Amino acid sequence: MTGKWTERPEGGGRAALRLLIAIALGLGRAPARMILYPVALYFMLRRGPERRASRAYLTRVLGRPATARDVFRHVLNFSRVTLDRVFLLHDGLQRFEVETTGLDAAHAAVALNRGVLVFGAHFGSFEVLRALSVHRPDIEFRAVIDLEQNPSVSQLMNALNPALAATVINARQAGPAVVLAMKDALDQGAFVTLLADRVRPGGRASEVDFLGSRAPFPTAPWEIAAALRVPVVLCFGVYLGGNRYHLYFEIMTERIVRDREGGRPLPEWIQSFADRLAARAREAPYNWFNFYDFWAG
Repeated sequence: MTGKWTERPEGGGRAALRLLIAIALGLGRAPARMILYPVALYFMLRRGPERRASRAYLTRVLGRPATARDVFRHVLNFSRVTLDRVFLLHDGLQRFEVETTGLDAAHAAVALNRGVLVFGAHFGSFEVLRALSVHRPDIEFRAVIDLEQNPSVSQLMNALNPALAATVINARQAGPAVVLAMKDALDQGAFVTLLADRVRPGGRASEVDFLGSRAPFPTAPWEIAAALRVPVVLCFGVYLGGNRYHLYFEIMTERIVRDREGGRPLPEWIQSFADRLAARAREAPYNWFNFYDFWAG
């Protein structure tokens, strides 16, 4: 059964996030980061399922039994990236050092067709990619985000930057409406970004190899890409510590051709995505932010 991640609430809640935003914008980033140590410790001690999921994942990716210190570092990294979302949405990139690899090649892919689908994962920072759009007015980014999974948090975060909030395509709309909104944005030459690692409840999945075991990945992103016939680019926003992030772009294909048209079966594309995600996870293991049993769905 897939979709179990929806049964777990996001870390914190509306009141906690309001407090975090007030502290962050009132005191600044450095004092707010100091407060994250007790916050991360509390989260680690109080959220047993997430703690166990972190330990199981880290044991896989590190190739050794994960320790309590590893789990704390993992949760602290998640807390730091969550805090940085506040500043990225409120101030853009001005507080951060953000390197990019492959962005110009990805931008050139727009010329191959109408727009570009950018696939990412719950790995590192998605907000860095959104904030990049402010500093690259030559590229329009449209993010496909489920605004209903945690609506109060989405409302608060998006209130920090109404202009960016207006570019969001709500993934909770009926399927055809989401695809039509994506097509409209792609027709205008936009980069349409979405996360392709979590299977929604009732959604179709393909089980592929990921970090040593079979894990379910959603097929919907790849079905949409095949139907819209646009280039697919991968992007992972890796948190490097301090105020440093690195956005890695990689062109995956100019167009996904279905196997019935002489191309590859979709599971092969999904396996390629899983392989690239696994490689990034091994390079930066504490950037993985799926705090549930990913392999069980």
